[in-house]
Parts: sequence; structure tokens; C-alpha cells
Amino acid sequence: MLDTVNFKLTQAEVEGVDFINEITPYLNPEGVAFHDYNGQQVVTGKTGNLSVSISPYQVRVKDGSLCKWMLGDNYQVMGRADIKRAVERLSDTLHLPMDRAIITRLDVGLSVPVREPTANYFNHLGVLNYAQRLQQPHSLYYHRHRQAERLCFYDKNREQRDNREEIPELYRDCNVLRYEQRYMARLSSLLGVAQVTGALLYDERFYISLLNRWREAYQAIRKVNDITLNFQAMKTKRDLQKMGILALVERWGGEVETIAHINEAQKRGDLTAKQAFDLRQGVKEACKVKDGLTAPSEAIAELDKKIAEAIRFYR
Repeated sequence: MLDTVNFKLTQAEVEGVDFINEITPYLNPEGVAFHDYNGQQVVTGKTGNLSVSISPYQVRVKDGSLCKWMLGDNYQVMGRADIKRAVERLSDTLHLPMDRAIITRLDVGLSVPVREPTANYFNHLGVLNYAQRLQQPHSLYYHRHRQAERLCFYDKNREQRDNREEIPELYRDCNVLRYEQRYMARLSSLLGVAQVTGALLYDERFYISLLNRWREAYQAIRKVNDITLNFQAMKTKRDLQKMGILALVERWGGEVETIAHINEAQKRGDLTAKQAFDLRQGVKEACKVKDGLTAPSEAIAELDKKIAEAIRFYR
């Protein structure tokens, strides 16, 4: 389930290799460019869809999907055996031991065919503790650990169309939700290892830990229930009060939007921190699945099941 992987191989790992002169000939002939940065020569080019940057001291492979490079597209799942073959193939292509390379970015992702339009699922994915939530019309992002880690949900087919790339036939008539966990920096700290290398990517224990982290990150997101406004379930004055909150939440576009309104009011100074906290808690309490006033989201139930299946099938 790995996708984008950035590699950095330094001279310390391959002493005696002249990176500029020996590795440049293995790049795609078209698009190779030579640059001068403060008197240091740097060569940039590609191998397939992967960008390569070569200096006298290091080789970087970045800014492309390793899954697409290996399997042809990243709708497919690159499992542990595929990852090992990809690192070996990249080593053969560049004539370098890429299993020794340090990994500087790592994406774990899956394209999930879903019943409803992808935006419907974004509306049911709520707050994630200690993360900034950013929703756009066709995507949803969570940034945490000072943006070293990101959770990304987006419309995969729209991305393909926007990039003028072909959608595999199996997915052309589907709604496809892509969920990725992206480690953008400080990988060893985030993943609890001394160093993340090319060889570690296909280590069984490490690979399973990545999948578990991917699932657990999704599970940690607070899910937003459907608002039913079920008047038959209203038995007490407290139920009536909750129903009033739910009606307001529905009018304002859902739980996430309502909490955003409260946060904005706090920033303007209309509410104190304590008042804003109490209002947020009131909204969250009213939106819980309880007393028949709200109902679990069918969209989230579907997504929960498919995320769980992904871990089971792709280990």
C-alpha cells in the first residue's frame, strides 16, 4: 500500500562512485539538465515518472509515485513483495544500492471504490485531536506533528482527469475515494525507528506497523453522524433542547461547520474560551448517536468496513 517514496543515497553509502559522471547516463535521455548551484554541479532528470537529482555528494529520487513506476498506476496496491521488487528494480536502473538509501518521504495509501460521491464522505469525517482540518470541495486534509504528517482524502478519479491521466477501466464508472497517510519529514521519530531505509520498507514487521498506523489514524478521526430530527424519539424537555441544537446544526451545514462557526466567534472575541468550549461540547453531545435523535452514517459504516478489509487483505 505504499505510493510516493523519496530516497536519498549519500556518498557515505557508496564510496568511490562518481555520482555525476556514472549515474547521469542511466536517466531518461530527454529532459536531463545541468545546473550550477554556488559552484556545485547538479544534474536533474527522470527515470520513468520519478524525478532524480544528482550532486557530487548524493542522489535523490523523489516527487513521483513508486507504485505507478512499478505497477503502471497507483490504483493498484503495492504490497510488501512489490515494494521489494521496486527497490531492487530501482537499484538495477540506477546501478546503485537503493536498499541503503534513507527514506525522506513515505505515503501509505489506498484507492477505495465507494457508493456515494466522495464529498459525502468528507462531511462525515470530523475533528482529529491535535490536527488542523482543512476541507476543500474535492479533498480533505488533516495536518499534525507540525505538518510532518498529513492525512489526505480526495477524489481519485477527479485527480486523474485534472492531470489528464487515464483512469483504469475497472474504476471509470465508480466513485473512488483515495485515503493517504503522508510522512513528510522526521520519519524516524514519527515511526519509532532509528532510520528508515529502502530495505526497511519491505521488512514484514515494519510494513505491518505502517498499515496499522494508517488504519488507526483513520479510526482516530471523530465520525459525524446523520441528523434525523426524529420527533417520535422526543420524550423530555432535554430531548427538545437537543433537537433544537440538531436543527441549528443541520441549518448550518452539519457538525463540523457548526463548530467552525463557534471557533470563528471565539476568534472575533464574541465568545470567551470557556463559552466556546461549552458550546462545542453541547453540539458534540447532541450529535452523538443516542436516544434515536441521530443515526449512524451509512457512508461512514461503508468506509469503516473497507478500511478494515484493506488491512486484512494486504498484509
